[in-house]
Amino acid sequence: MPAVVIVGAQWGDEGKGKATDVLGSRVDYVVKFNGGNNAGHTVVIDGETYALHLLPSGILSPGCVPVIGNGVVVDLSVLFQEIDDLDKRGIDTSRLVLSANAHIIPDYNRTMDKVTERFLGSRKIGTTGRGIGPTYADKMNRLGIRVQDLFDEKILTQKVEGALELKNQILTKVYNRRAVSIDEIVQDLLSHVDRVRPMVADTGLLLHEALGRGETVLLEAGQATLLDVDHGTYPFVTSSSATSGGACTGSGIAPTEITRVIGIVKAYATRVGEGPFPTELFDDDGERLRTNGGEFGTTTGRPRRCGWYDAPVARYAARVNGVTDFVLTKIDVLTGWDRIPVCVAYDVDGERVDEMPMSQTGFHHATPIYEYFDGWTEDISGARELGDLPATAQAYVAALEGMSGARISAIGVGPGRDQTVQVHDLL
Repeated sequence: MPAVVIVGAQWGDEGKGKATDVLGSRVDYVVKFNGGNNAGHTVVIDGETYALHLLPSGILSPGCVPVIGNGVVVDLSVLFQEIDDLDKRGIDTSRLVLSANAHIIPDYNRTMDKVTERFLGSRKIGTTGRGIGPTYADKMNRLGIRVQDLFDEKILTQKVEGALELKNQILTKVYNRRAVSIDEIVQDLLSHVDRVRPMVADTGLLLHEALGRGETVLLEAGQATLLDVDHGTYPFVTSSSATSGGACTGSGIAPTEITRVIGIVKAYATRVGEGPFPTELFDDDGERLRTNGGEFGTTTGRPRRCGWYDAPVARYAARVNGVTDFVLTKIDVLTGWDRIPVCVAYDVDGERVDEMPMSQTGFHHATPIYEYFDGWTEDISGARELGDLPATAQAYVAALEGMSGARISAIGVGPGRDQTVQVHDLL
């Protein structure tokens, strides 16, 4: 049976959580393979809204094993708070498995994240201040603390000492902050040992054996393609690999096991934080998209920047990820517009460019070239088959499919788990 990857095809917030949840009842494992609690997935089930940050969306599907992979950075306090919140709502969280190789976010990295952003001023990246970037930096600098280190106090103390040797110099001499106590950090991390121990496993082996038994593994990305540290709009990106290639490194599953890549793409576009966004709207249409779409961050509550659908971005995501199927979400938000613009290319310094510009400068200077499509006024929230959509909505979907690089296999017509038009089977 297959390993299937779900990735965001824009700047995030496309609806990956709902897509993962919809498939959760049909798969055996759902694996979060990158990111941390700097992003969130919102899932609506029977009118109940669940906001997930560290936990895989599969936690909401009985019988599915949710896995936090080695590519994730974990704030243990946030993880346990999220578990407690779901437990209070009657959700069984006992199936959760956590990779022994996942890196932990220590308190000093939250401090480093916040003071660095303030120091950058107008050059800030727009991070959430949750210590994600500094923890990934420690990982690459071989200064990181992994979940397995909690079970050996001597190793843990050595690693904290090694990390703070430089960080305390920076905090005190550059940022004029007090030095961080090694003992305080060690004791804080050790306080989680008893609770975390039962959920820790060699998740790479676990998933390999599951695939060998013919079970299905769904790999769920945090963030999205244009926030990927290698393939996104660098430097305005996250610190991890949010594309399908990251699913392998962040889970321990071999590339040859992946049989399908599902790209989640919103019927318009949004992003948070800093960075270029060619179709961004600063008028009433932008505010209307934000209001109608509830475009406020699941994790931070920040208003999202809103704009029209960008076909070159979708084609880029299809190419980078090897997308086999798109899920087009939130098309219901566009109900009521007479005409709907779609970016089909860019004008870059007077030259038409049909694909994403190669350079950061080119993308910063890109202005959208639009084609316009007729809108619709009918309520489409009850549609369950393609033929239930108004003819103009069907034409809009067909146009996006033709210019986006992969077939559209499902269409979201509302936030609910059941509010999906299925065009092709996704598994």
